[in-house]
Amino acid sequence: MKNLKILGLLIIAAISFNSCSQDDDVVFIAQEPGEFAFTNAFLSEYTLTSDASSNIGERFTWTNADFEVPTNVTYELQGAISEDFSDMAVLGTTPGNELSITISKMLSMAGEAGLDNDPETENPDSGSLYFRLRSFIGNGDSSTEVFTATQTLNVVLPELAVEDDGAISLSTWGIVGSGYNNWGAYDDSPFYTTEEDNIFVAYATLFDGEIKFRENNEWTNDFGDTGADGTLDAGGDNIAVTAGHYKINLNLNDNTYSIEPFTWGIVGSGYNDWGASPDAKFFYDYTTDTFKVGVRLIDGEIKFRMNNEWTSDFGDTGADGTLDAGGDNIAVTDGHYAITLDLNNNVYTIETADLYGVVGSGYNDWGATQDFTFTEVNPGLWIAEIVPLVDGEIKFRVNDAWASDFGDSGADGTLDAGGDNIAVTAGNARIWLDITNNTYSINQ
Repeated sequence: MKNLKILGLLIIAAISFNSCSQDDDVVFIAQEPGEFAFTNAFLSEYTLTSDASSNIGERFTWTNADFEVPTNVTYELQGAISEDFSDMAVLGTTPGNELSITISKMLSMAGEAGLDNDPETENPDSGSLYFRLRSFIGNGDSSTEVFTATQTLNVVLPELAVEDDGAISLSTWGIVGSGYNNWGAYDDSPFYTTEEDNIFVAYATLFDGEIKFRENNEWTNDFGDTGADGTLDAGGDNIAVTAGHYKINLNLNDNTYSIEPFTWGIVGSGYNDWGASPDAKFFYDYTTDTFKVGVRLIDGEIKFRMNNEWTSDFGDTGADGTLDAGGDNIAVTDGHYAITLDLNNNVYTIETADLYGVVGSGYNDWGATQDFTFTEVNPGLWIAEIVPLVDGEIKFRVNDAWASDFGDSGADGTLDAGGDNIAVTAGNARIWLDITNNTYSINQ
């Protein structure tokens, strides 16, 4: 019996030693090619325009990679302008099953590929971009990686319209910094073209911090101000700014810029008891060269004034829709309205409207106070700025009512009718709703 016990102990020891030896040399076996693949539907071609540069160009989704052992997997989206990926760039990594790229990024890749939408050049206006997904474990060495098949996206760049009618458009320039978007945490605030070549204007809400001006949301070409003298210096010092609403002019003809307080708002008994709280801020719509705001009014009277002060204000003496400097108060009734100021022609409109709003434990305790109202700044594109969120959840609903509401049932940035609550963290946020593409973004 004693000999049997000793033999048993030797067998156990041998098994234990063999197990330890095998654990030191684990072999991961990935699934066969073709099983790890993209799952989203791709378009036959992608039309890329600068006007839509902030929109999502494509949202990539995929199946799980299987290495036949329980392990954490990282996914890396790669893009290239050559099919052999010799010029590959990593576009994003995630432990999840989704990554997106913007039209701005696709335009940048198209530019690197030599594509052009300028009718005055001989460059082609269509071509292909290439994407694939790499999955890996650990430090990502080649023994623990697997790729999807290459996905080709055919892109088209429409020719630039000849703007001889003075039409305003988005420029390639923007505002970046701790004073706006935490140095690129989300898209830069855009500049717009003006009647003069190489002179641009932006209307931006800034925070205390610093800013610079850069092109195409990238650092290839940027300006600061070394000397704080109003002169644009390539790669120059950051520009200190304080919180507020501003009009910023960028003159690339003489390399100068200016920053001045600028905002139009609604004041009155019909909104904020004649200034007891900040005026309802108008947003610039470059597609119509007007200022717009979505607002909930109550029975009373309103006027429009500049910079939350009485230095410059408009009323309507005659109730005929004309903006009169210092004119009579404008009578309003309770409801949701879209209001437009046309400062070129000195007219305004007030129209009843269905307005999106922010509601939830993350903002107003699910409707204990009025929802934070969005403004449609361009067709289909709505903004709520600056929303003071707290830790909690939110949804988007129309006209402070639950007849129509949107959440996000997959936490994927897609608006779902009646969908799940959206988790948010405390801080001031710019929230965008893209109704055309059924997406949203919360930028802090």
